[in-house]
Amino acid sequence: MDIFDLRWDIVWNYRDMFIRGIGVTLILTLSGYFGGIFLGLFLGLGKLSTKKWIYWPCKLYVDLFRGTPMLVQILLIHLAVIPTIFGHSLGYMVSGITALILNCAAYNAEIFRAGIQSIAKGQMEAARSLGLTHNQAMRKVILPQAFRRMIPPLGNEFIALLKDSSLVTVIAAPDILYASKVVAGASFRFWEPYIVAALLYLVLTYGVTKIVTFIEKRFSNSYVPRKAEGREAR
Repeated sequence: MDIFDLRWDIVWNYRDMFIRGIGVTLILTLSGYFGGIFLGLFLGLGKLSTKKWIYWPCKLYVDLFRGTPMLVQILLIHLAVIPTIFGHSLGYMVSGITALILNCAAYNAEIFRAGIQSIAKGQMEAARSLGLTHNQAMRKVILPQAFRRMIPPLGNEFIALLKDSSLVTVIAAPDILYASKVVAGASFRFWEPYIVAALLYLVLTYGVTKIVTFIEKRFSNSYVPRKAEGREAR
């Protein structure tokens, strides 16, 4: 078999499996990402804390999950951590989402930390001089400004997580890559299923890239709504 002898009907016969794989991939990625945003925010703030009992656990967490392969983390959580805590496995979805959240949070924590530190210290001092507490100043003054600068790296993290979600195939999660492996194993043809998998991931990442670009423009300082542009033109 070569690249000029492709049989797409083989892939078409397994289209339901690929469609299900897209759904599983999106569920895993979205759950892992938004869970990672929530946990990463607290870890990022923890790394900025001057209290050592808060700073060091957050730093160790980030170093641990950034310094070890995600594949190892997935296997450790699915085969060791969850069975030890609950006495049995909770399935690929729970293990996969848990691993993606924990891994994504470590990278998002660094994005939040860097974004907050990029805001001039005078902003905090000015907010405090107006009578705001530290938490109020962080929530109402620092984070909104830092968020604009975090949009590109947060978008890149989502795209990276979307691609890395294919690693959950090792715990039998029926995602896009799993569907390709099934088709390849059943037909002994490898070009077609893996080309389709690559194209599906490419389409998904391209769509996310366009959404991130839109959000980045929407929250940029130079953004002007179309209606306003129209009124100005008239």
